[in-house]
Amino acid sequence: MTASLSNIEGEPMGPLAGVRVLELAGIGPGPFAAMLLADLGADVVRVDRPGPPALGPAPADDLTNRNKRSVVVDLKSPGGADLVLDLAARADLLIEGYRPGVAERLGVGPEACLARNPALVYGRMTGWGQDGPLAPRAGHDIGYLATAGVLGMIGEPDGPPAIPANLLGDYAGGSLYLVVGLLAALHHARDTGTGQVVDAAVVDGAAHLTTLLWGLLAAGQWHDRRGVNLLDGGAPFYGTYRTSDGGYMAVGALEPQFWDEFTELLELGKDAPDRGDFALWPGLRDDIAARFATRTTAEWTAVFEGSDACVAPVLSMRQAAEHPHLTARGTYTTRQGHTQPAPAPRFSATPGALRRPPARPGEHTAEVARDWAVPGLDPS
Repeated sequence: MTASLSNIEGEPMGPLAGVRVLELAGIGPGPFAAMLLADLGADVVRVDRPGPPALGPAPADDLTNRNKRSVVVDLKSPGGADLVLDLAARADLLIEGYRPGVAERLGVGPEACLARNPALVYGRMTGWGQDGPLAPRAGHDIGYLATAGVLGMIGEPDGPPAIPANLLGDYAGGSLYLVVGLLAALHHARDTGTGQVVDAAVVDGAAHLTTLLWGLLAAGQWHDRRGVNLLDGGAPFYGTYRTSDGGYMAVGALEPQFWDEFTELLELGKDAPDRGDFALWPGLRDDIAARFATRTTAEWTAVFEGSDACVAPVLSMRQAAEHPHLTARGTYTTRQGHTQPAPAPRFSATPGALRRPPARPGEHTAEVARDWAVPGLDPS
């Protein structure tokens, strides 16, 4: 592929141009993983079910379906499974997010797909994984994080665990690990001609994210409870503080040189408690909080702007999209009336792009039937 490779709309194709991905419709981490592959240029065909979506926004507003094409197949109807197998025979990667055993019962499990396409990488996205006592049980992000020992790390020491939306489990522990697994297995398949199954479980990925903390725990540098450690809000120089207008500033002045700049700009005074003495942390936190409470978020933002004190205002989603740095980088973009994150990461020669708006179920059936040479697809 060359840096000038573009699609018919003139947008760059991305580093995954030429990779075909079959996504069996689901919710949460599977669709996001497929979106990430599509953002990077893969040709993602989503197999939607007949009828309205069971959960989530209307298809036109579901940004995780951007850059994809959609066909509708009823897997429970005669011939439905055969159509999906025809598509799988032409795909490099497949993503499904059913409970264990469901794809097999529908006739589109790994054995059936790999029989048609031995080089296929078959990605399975679940919360609990394909085996183990909880594998057949329902679940959601919050429960996976709780079980993996992650949710209990987040929040104040004397309060309940904080809930990080569904970003940490579904998308960090789920989608991103599935994408890494798919691309690694694709590399192997292209070298050997042999596909395989990728079992991506949110509990596994979320647990894997804590590897550094397990090392700190073994070294006696981490306490197995929340809100008392260096990186979980326990340290007064790594946390959030309320301002006079009800906003918050995030402080990450970990290194001594950053701490020195922070205390100078905060006008904390030379008599501030020694930050190296854990016993003095509560008093130091109170001193910092008292200072931040004297000015507004905008005023403190101006004070720390351009410094290395590692302080930033805590922004809402809409505020983040308007931040000068993110605006300059094009981190957010607006297409078809939807403000949304632009593709990431960035590539110097083969950048990703927003080529298509969110796919409506079935709108690309004729295109896919032609491009993937699956004449049995019914455009109606």
